[in-house]
Amino acid sequence: MPTADGTVLFDRSHTDDLISYLSASPSPYHAVASAAARLEKAGFRQVAETEAWDGRPGGRYVVRGGALIAWYVPEGAGPETPFRIVGAHTDSPNLRVKPRPDTGAEGWRQVAVEIYGGVPLNTWLDRDLGLSGRLALRDGSTALVQLDEPLLRVPQLAIHLDRQVNDGMKLDRQRHLTPVWGIGPVDEGALVEYVAGRAGIPAGEVTGWDLMVHDVQPPSYLGRDRELLAAPRLDNLLSVHAGTAALAAVAAAGGGSTVSVLAAFDHEETGSESDTGAQGPLLGNVLERSVFARGGSPEDRARSLAGTVCLSSDMGHAVHPNYGERHDPDHHPLPNGGPILKVNVNQRYSTDAVGRAVFTAACERAGVPWQSFVSNNAMPCGTTIGPITAARLGITTVDCGVAALSMHSARELCGADDPFLLAAALRGFLER
Repeated sequence: MPTADGTVLFDRSHTDDLISYLSASPSPYHAVASAAARLEKAGFRQVAETEAWDGRPGGRYVVRGGALIAWYVPEGAGPETPFRIVGAHTDSPNLRVKPRPDTGAEGWRQVAVEIYGGVPLNTWLDRDLGLSGRLALRDGSTALVQLDEPLLRVPQLAIHLDRQVNDGMKLDRQRHLTPVWGIGPVDEGALVEYVAGRAGIPAGEVTGWDLMVHDVQPPSYLGRDRELLAAPRLDNLLSVHAGTAALAAVAAAGGGSTVSVLAAFDHEETGSESDTGAQGPLLGNVLERSVFARGGSPEDRARSLAGTVCLSSDMGHAVHPNYGERHDPDHHPLPNGGPILKVNVNQRYSTDAVGRAVFTAACERAGVPWQSFVSNNAMPCGTTIGPITAARLGITTVDCGVAALSMHSARELCGADDPFLLAAALRGFLER
């Protein structure tokens, strides 16, 4: 938080903890479990959607698959008290294991995968890959699995067999992205048997799986002065981690004048249309039940949402030194310049003038610098959970994040100080 003169002190211990969080969170399910563990340590308790909720002050959270909604009710909060929401998502583009995973060709054993989200395919070539995700068991429970070792690899074709590769690589998503993991004939059931065995579970107990590959190279500081962070899944676990840290800090201080919320959704990279995505009813249901648990009515819910604000926090684009012409000429966000405010008048981002004022006040309260981002008019603009949340709930929503290079790559790059600056800004927002 800011010093007496209003400046913020950088805290690399936050980035060190982010590195630990990223390493422990190769899948959305692990990201949720890791965030939940941090919230438990901060005094939050898990509640089940199937149980009745109480409205007493304190911190609670709900887990559904790869999504987590956590909230802190301060002393004196009434049913009409507005919410302050930090929104983010737990999923990242990657390669996910198919229902019949065991395949092969030309004497090689391979694992069949499906492309998840907007993947720059070439970034997954020639990397040592592990496996992670969850197993669904016959008794109805699930078990997390994380194999952080070189098990698979998507080998690139040698340049001797593709002399034009440097003139533009073309990868067939079906034929060229299948990882190898051994030599020999196709062995039906071998992958699940292996993964189950490593998890200490009899293969016959496994009735389903959500498995994916991840780069086993750990996150690391980069550069002469270690001022950059190279890591997988910065989009968007950096925001989930920052939101978790901000919510825990606000709870430790007794909360602000609103009910503070962290909404970490799954499936943002594929459109958010799922029971754990921002298009679904999960967040709205949790907010409504929180109002009713505090003795509220539908009228109180409407009053509460009328004063509610959401900061949708997701990664954005830093100006690329080799492709400066792809960016708007007057908006060049740089690493370690503080969080970015994302604007698009066509509502790919949901920020408006009112939201800008909210964001600016949060950064000023935290003593954090900030930057503006807008896309080059000649380039298509991405989107976030921001417009979805604004439309579903009818609440003021602002899009912000951290500037990065190589977004959606198997390994991304951002400033090493920006994770802390974002967390400080989010805390300033929640503490209002």
